[in-house]
Amino acid sequence: MTRQRTLAEPFRIKMVEPVRMTTPEYRKQILRNAGYNPFLLRSDDVYIDLLTDSGTSAMSDRQWSAMLLGDESYAGASSWEKLETEVKDLTGMHYVLPTHQGRAAERILYGQLGGKGKVFVSNTHFDTTRANIEFTGATAFDCMSDESLDIDLELPFKGDMDIAQARQYILQYGPENVAAIVLTVTNNSAGGQPVSMANARQVRALCDEFGILLVLDGCRIAENAYFIKHREANYSDKSFREIAQEMLSISDAFIMSAKKDALVNMGGLLVLRDKKLAEKCTNLLIISEGFATYGGLSGRDMEAMTVGLQEVFDMDYLHYRIKSTEYLGKHLQEKGVPLVKPFGGHAIYIDAKNFYDHIPVHEFPGQALVCDLYEQGAIRCVEVGSVMFGKYDAQGNHIAPKSELVRLAIPRRVYTQSHIDYVIDVFDDIIENKHQSTGFKITYEPPFLRHFTATFQRL
Repeated sequence: MTRQRTLAEPFRIKMVEPVRMTTPEYRKQILRNAGYNPFLLRSDDVYIDLLTDSGTSAMSDRQWSAMLLGDESYAGASSWEKLETEVKDLTGMHYVLPTHQGRAAERILYGQLGGKGKVFVSNTHFDTTRANIEFTGATAFDCMSDESLDIDLELPFKGDMDIAQARQYILQYGPENVAAIVLTVTNNSAGGQPVSMANARQVRALCDEFGILLVLDGCRIAENAYFIKHREANYSDKSFREIAQEMLSISDAFIMSAKKDALVNMGGLLVLRDKKLAEKCTNLLIISEGFATYGGLSGRDMEAMTVGLQEVFDMDYLHYRIKSTEYLGKHLQEKGVPLVKPFGGHAIYIDAKNFYDHIPVHEFPGQALVCDLYEQGAIRCVEVGSVMFGKYDAQGNHIAPKSELVRLAIPRRVYTQSHIDYVIDVFDDIIENKHQSTGFKITYEPPFLRHFTATFQRL
């Protein structure tokens, strides 16, 4: 038996970017100036940036080399032809619409499908997905089982959609009013949890029964394929790409923020089977993004994306990606930090409501932990709880979501194990001083996606 060795990075470093450590006093002052919202901080003032894994990847030598081949022709560029060929092979769908990022693809598709009286059903809508749907006047419903929302329960596919709940919404609102079922893989808001192929096929059967469009939101489809290969029967002998292709083959549409599993800093995709829907979306693409063969992207971007869609399915890369995330989770768990389990592919999610049990949910315990991590260690991360998903009733009372989480999202191929060890060490200070932390009140919020620009005051 081969003994377990150190988890070594499957890459060598050719270029370095300096990062600097600041003093706690400085960090407290600039965080106060930023309204206690880490989104409003300068990146130069952040030592370890775990705010998001979106667009923060380090590109490979093959990607940088490919960028030099970028064809910047306005229409019909060779770079577009390469991307189109790659995406068609991956998805099996004919109509490929490039966009500058995933939320642009969401805006185009859901702008066509949505509207007042329309309903969208998902395992869990993420923030921009929900915002783009609700902006049209439609309503978004999440369908997760109570079992899957138990953060301590070790289930292999906690991202699965609750089929019974989804059916109930369809019957309640009428199939003709359900614009689409959106299956998000992996399920970001539920802790980066994977969706099984069996559940995807159940969702497909439900869509067929009622004649509803199935949209696969697959920005982390390679990570989801990793979990299927290692956790679901009859998939151990299939490649990660073959697993992704199978899931895509049962979908009607594919939306992707390429800033995740395409390993690029900018880009998105909207891929469709239906010609008429594709024509409508193409018109919107040309009006708002750019011509149909570049969609807001440069030729360089498309070259890098094409290579990234190949590299992301590499066995060594995916093994390291999942295991390095697991490394952070295991060490925080050993310190007694309450986490969503099992660990997801792209991030570790902390149960802030249990960790800061002295702070009530209407005072945003997740935001308190986010700010404390920055003040203590110059670590930037994001709240996934009442700030991001909380709402108000007709009387203005706070309605909390089911979970109060803090996400530590790990950029791809950026940080080494020593950086992650530093994050783990900072939690010693957080744990020691956690009962001294206090909550927040909101001093400013926009009508949509308030977590990006809201400001706060310490209570």
